[in-house]
Amino acid sequence: MYQYLTSPLDYGGLTLKNRVIFAPTTLGLPPETQLERLRAIAAGGCAMIIVGDVPVGKGGFGPSLYHRKGFDWFRRLADAVHEEGCMLCAQLHQFDADWKAMVRHLPGLMTGRISKSQLRTLLNEAVGPYITGLPARKVREITRSFGPAAALARQAGFDMVQVHGDRMCGSFSSSLFNHRTDGYGGGPEERVRFAVEAVEAVRACAPDLPIDYKLAVRLEAPHYGNAGVTEEELPVFVPLLEAAGVTSFHVTLADHGDLSDTIPPAAHPAFGGEGCFLPLCDRVRALTDKPICGVGGLTDPDFIEAQLRTGRIQCVAMSRQLIADPNWPNKVLGKNTEAIRRCVRCNRACLGGMLAHRGVSCIYERNEL
Repeated sequence: MYQYLTSPLDYGGLTLKNRVIFAPTTLGLPPETQLERLRAIAAGGCAMIIVGDVPVGKGGFGPSLYHRKGFDWFRRLADAVHEEGCMLCAQLHQFDADWKAMVRHLPGLMTGRISKSQLRTLLNEAVGPYITGLPARKVREITRSFGPAAALARQAGFDMVQVHGDRMCGSFSSSLFNHRTDGYGGGPEERVRFAVEAVEAVRACAPDLPIDYKLAVRLEAPHYGNAGVTEEELPVFVPLLEAAGVTSFHVTLADHGDLSDTIPPAAHPAFGGEGCFLPLCDRVRALTDKPICGVGGLTDPDFIEAQLRTGRIQCVAMSRQLIADPNWPNKVLGKNTEAIRRCVRCNRACLGGMLAHRGVSCIYERNEL
């Protein structure tokens, strides 16, 4: 019944056992708790897990590939998911927030004068001046750092890397943020340079490693997203990224706006439907024959099978659905879809837990349904 969903896929040189990927997610959980959560998702039958926000530098939040403790944790995670027959991908990124702006607003946050949502808005407003003012020498240093990070990811047991096109890559890509006048700013050919150099650095240091690219697309009329590229700029970006070494595309809506846009609830005015970001995949499909992964409110196996059958996408990425029911793939494979615990896209314990700094969970496990 689910011939395409359950069939293997050559995803840019990496063979996936089926078409289901756990989308990169900031879980906000203690390391051991996160490892067990991801192990359970791997055991549930998905083909690959993308670990979100793996820093390319020696600093940043969360485990670092450059520190023994962080490297060992990634090694344990790779062993755990591989034991369950699942692949592992590292989402490489460079944080694009201005640390000075963050420090400046901390007193207001601690005293309650600034809410967490207001802080996010203030930090987003600081992104443009920050990346526009970065010295070119520092920019080249950052893009080169993607290479050694990819090599370390390979040593730690990762099977693939994804270049995060919605952090600093996305900010450099965006005409809303990037007002540079050197070779990293101007038209789309210049604004894509940061991302191209990051991909080229990965290819130079890890020649045989598949490179996924999280392609963040900004919409206008109405406006959604601030980082990334517009639909009209895709014909410039996609071929250049492909030429640099990208082997697959993970297509989604650009961030640096309201989190409820990129993680939309069922009641969202524009993105409330199943597969809400798949129209963006259609734009990319016309520009490349590389595999495309779709994402956005995907829960229904019948709907997903239909998209795969037409070739609209080659695989699907889920986060909230696999948090709600890690066994979604196994239930589809076992023709037991009536037992699926469907994500209702309420965002109460997943996005809500992340914003409250208590970690991502689900209303099902919290008995809040």
